[in-house]
Amino acid sequence: MRTRPLKVALLGCGVVGSEVARIMTTHADDLTQRIGAPVELAGVAVRRPSKVREGIDPALVTTDATALLKRGDIDIAIEVIGGIEPARTLITTAFEHGISVVSANKALLAQDGAALHAAAEAGGLDLYYEAAVAGAIPLVRPMRESLAGDKINRVMGIVNGTTNFILDKMDSTGAGYQEALDEATALGYAEADPTADVEGYDAAAKAAILAGIAFHTRVRLDDVYREGMTEVSAADFASAKRMGCTIKLLAILERAADGESVTARVHPAMIPLTHPLASVREAYNAVFVEAEAAGQLMFYGPGAGGSPTASAVLGDLVAVCRNKLAEATGPGESAYTQLPVSPMGDVVTRYHISLDVADKPGVLAQVATTFAEHGVSIDTVRQQGKDGEASLVVVTHRAPDAALSGTVEALRKLDTVRGVASIMRVEGE
Repeated sequence: MRTRPLKVALLGCGVVGSEVARIMTTHADDLTQRIGAPVELAGVAVRRPSKVREGIDPALVTTDATALLKRGDIDIAIEVIGGIEPARTLITTAFEHGISVVSANKALLAQDGAALHAAAEAGGLDLYYEAAVAGAIPLVRPMRESLAGDKINRVMGIVNGTTNFILDKMDSTGAGYQEALDEATALGYAEADPTADVEGYDAAAKAAILAGIAFHTRVRLDDVYREGMTEVSAADFASAKRMGCTIKLLAILERAADGESVTARVHPAMIPLTHPLASVREAYNAVFVEAEAAGQLMFYGPGAGGSPTASAVLGDLVAVCRNKLAEATGPGESAYTQLPVSPMGDVVTRYHISLDVADKPGVLAQVATTFAEHGVSIDTVRQQGKDGEASLVVVTHRAPDAALSGTVEALRKLDTVRGVASIMRVEGE
């Protein structure tokens, strides 16, 4: 066993970073045995050095992350700062100085993953990021390594714990969106500004990363279609229950049937209660992977939080340290297919559409004609009426999303349609 320690620079020491430092200290002997060499926390870069950080030697703390990386004895950098800058510059600096990187930065990887992978490859270094996608859930490495010999056709998952908590509460208690969000905030699941979560930005970044791995093609954040969940209502859940469904905010990544393109999208959707993802409760994450040879696989567990995310970071650290000792690197970017990302309009989906209509003869026929004119077939219709007003719920068969969107716009122009109460896609069937 090597006695000279591998030295680690920790960039960021918030909730995740402090837990990484704690585990490195308390599990030092075990990590040494698993790696084959000691691992030493050689420096911790922070913004506020005066803050007390329990278990961390103040002598290790610095505000100059660049100097820490350039000092010449660092083997591996762990980046848990988040955001685009200064994280991007610091990771690039690490590569320029022969330092492999473990990152939890989904936003940066979704935006600039290709450039970072290229920089790592140019230096013969590792870039690992299991913690960037689904917290403690082992997902990136199984897709990059265990399924490397298979062909992944579809990935569908719940990749944001905050939104799943909110939707689960709305489903199980009948709470409205704001009430469920307030509870999530009080429990610490939602940030003071929950926009990144509830508008789907967080899930979209993760979707971009997963799509790139699954389909061996470059998918950027801008390629991912995104809808938030702030408009999901108690009435939507009532409709979902009548269909034997629930509602989840899903990341859905698909290879086209002809294999010539891929799609990546994030939006709320109704899914049958019989689907494995329907039973994912509270702030948990789960990802359903469909591969040609392996079949259907599901990865489930806590997708956020200090300890779960730190677990994924430490797993990557062990892997990178082992590679360092073996003078090797793990898998890098695989983008050989160079498949185009199709727009959302080309995606084939089903719709659940709730209309407020006049309660009079001929309305249903007029609505049905509008669907037919746009080439959209109706699966089921449910109508309720009283005192001259009615609600009409239409569930379609699968059709291109552009055709469905065009149908909705045409419905809005009908004089018998008072308004479109809700529109939601139906998945998982």
